[in-house]
Amino acid sequence: MNVHLDARPRAFIRTHDWLTSFQLPPCAPSLNSVEGIWSLLRRLGQCNTAFTDPDHLTRVLHRRLREIQYRPNLIDGRLAATGLTLKKSPQQPQ
Repeated sequence: MNVHLDARPRAFIRTHDWLTSFQLPPCAPSLNSVEGIWSLLRRLGQCNTAFTDPDHLTRVLHRRLREIQYRPNLIDGRLAATGLTLKKSPQQPQ
């Protein structure tokens, strides 16, 4: 089952007017800022590294993600590269 095309999530979106959803093309890395983050991770943490085991890989990825987390300009740059903008939504009642 492709959860992105399933009727249940679409019904949920239709019944919640505060939620906006866009169906992106199946392969659109230029529109997906997460792809930019993965690209940074590959350049910062995986190039020229022979990992000894899966735990070694996990430790390096966690360390690099933490480094990126504290450098918001990197994340902003990945978002800017998509041409998309963030729009703050109004707070919903609890």
